[in-house]
Parts: sequence; C-alpha cells; structure tokens
Amino acid sequence: MTAEQPRGTEATPATSPTDGVLVLAGTPIGDLADAPPRLGTELERADVIAAEDTRRLRRLTQGLGVHTTGRVLSYFEGNESARTPELVEALQAGKRVLLVTDAGMPSVSDPGYRLVAAAVEKDIKVTAVPGPSAVLTALAMSGLPVDRFCFEGFLPRKAGERLGRLREVEGERRTLVYFEAPHRLDDTLAAMAEVFGADRRAAVCRELTKTYEEVKRGGLGALALWAADGVRGEITIVVEGAPAAAPGDVDAEELVRRVRVREEAGERRKEAIAAVATEAGVPKREVFDAVVAAKNATQKVL
Repeated sequence: MTAEQPRGTEATPATSPTDGVLVLAGTPIGDLADAPPRLGTELERADVIAAEDTRRLRRLTQGLGVHTTGRVLSYFEGNESARTPELVEALQAGKRVLLVTDAGMPSVSDPGYRLVAAAVEKDIKVTAVPGPSAVLTALAMSGLPVDRFCFEGFLPRKAGERLGRLREVEGERRTLVYFEAPHRLDDTLAAMAEVFGADRRAAVCRELTKTYEEVKRGGLGALALWAADGVRGEITIVVEGAPAAAPGDVDAEELVRRVRVREEAGERRKEAIAAVATEAGVPKREVFDAVVAAKNATQKVL
C-alpha cells in the first residue's frame, strides 16, 4: 500500500477485467470425443464466435451438446483480411472472441494468424484452448524421429514451385511434416522421391482419429507408387530428415547449388552459407570459398 492510498482500499488493476480476450480454440480433427472439456465452456461463454465454417460449427455444438448465445461470424481465407478489423473492434470493446477452425488449432495452416497478429499489436490478451493437432498426432504415429522436427504446411500446387520448395529443405536434418490434398498426394510423393531420394523413409497418415484411419509407412518411391491408385481423406505426410553427410561427401558444385536455392528463397548469403555448411557437415569457410570460386568462374566466362 502506498502513502497516497487510503487504508482499506485496493489499487486499481492495470488491466480491467472487462478488457477483451481472444481465445484460440483447438477442435477435434476427427473424433468428437477428443474435444477438450474447456471447449464447450468457451463456446457457451463467448460473446463472438469466429468460425471457419458456420455449418461445421453448428455440427460441433450439437455434437458436444452445448448452447451458444454469442454472435457467430464466418472467418475463412476469403474474408480473413476484411473481417479482422471488425473482430479487433469487438475485442477492444471488451468482448470475448472465440476463434474456431474446421479442425485442429487455428492459425496452423488455418485462418487465425492475421487476427492474432492484430490483437497482439493492440496489446489485447490472447489465450488458447489446447486441442488435437494433426501435426503432432501424425508425427507421434509415424515411427520417425520426433526429437527435432519442422512443419512445412502445404506445398505449392505448381510442379516447378513444389520442386523448388522441396529443394530448399533437401539437406534438412530434422523430420519434416506436410499437409496435402488427397488428389495431389501421388505427385507430391513422386516429387519428394526425386528430391530426397526414393529410399528416404516417410509415413502417410490418413483420416487420423476417424473410422478409416490409416498410416502407410515406407520409402518415398514405394509410397508414390501406392498413392498412384488414388487415396481419399485428410492427409498428413511425415518425412525422415536428411542423413548426416560425411566430410567430403558433398562436392563444391553441390554446395554452391544449395546456397543458390536458399538465396532464391529469400535468405541472405551469409545465413545461406551457414545453413548449408551445417547440413553438409563442413566448415563455413569451405562453402564460402566454393561460392566465391563459382562467382569468379562465371565472371571470367562473361
């Protein structure tokens, strides 16, 4: 208690209890029984519910047996930019806004990032109801190393862009996790086999937690052949990281190519050289010298 504060009174908290709160709610990726207990409470408590698909939200609330009283707004990829300011206004007015997507955690390859970033910028509280995640579920079931991994989301639809994105991570030592549409699965696995090698281990996880759940494991080449017959359902692909390269396994030309791929993807040359050196298991000076030599050779030709 300060000298200016009268005895028997309490200091006013820095944050008013009526300030708005953004709640990111994880939803089941298949089985409704996987819904976290808090999800129902938050659905009933919310002043505003921003849903990727309002029809799926209705099925979710009916399945959980909860009654919502908050205003429901659609919030999907097509209107995310336009609707974010409206939701921020509601938060600034002291509303409790709940964000739900069709399945899994909002903003993980789903709408939500823009709203979270806007809320953080306005110093609005952001919290979450943790829930099922296709990324972590597939990773755990894959049988591949889980101590270090990176999530790459969806690959580009165009073949050339897809190959370019894969080449950016061909030397990545961590386990890789991807989402993919079923009708593009065979092309994606074939591209992975081309870049990573047909024998690189992978797991295709289909319809996780649902009736027809399936995990198909094997080399990328074999998986591409399996997928050529057609696969249905929600797909998550887990790919083993690149093996550690023995010193001298990667020649100078390959080092330069890997640096170039990273630079074309937007990395600064210094960072690209460091990353390639780590992947190849060689000193940074060796990669730097290879890049300089290649540059000098090109200039002499010109």
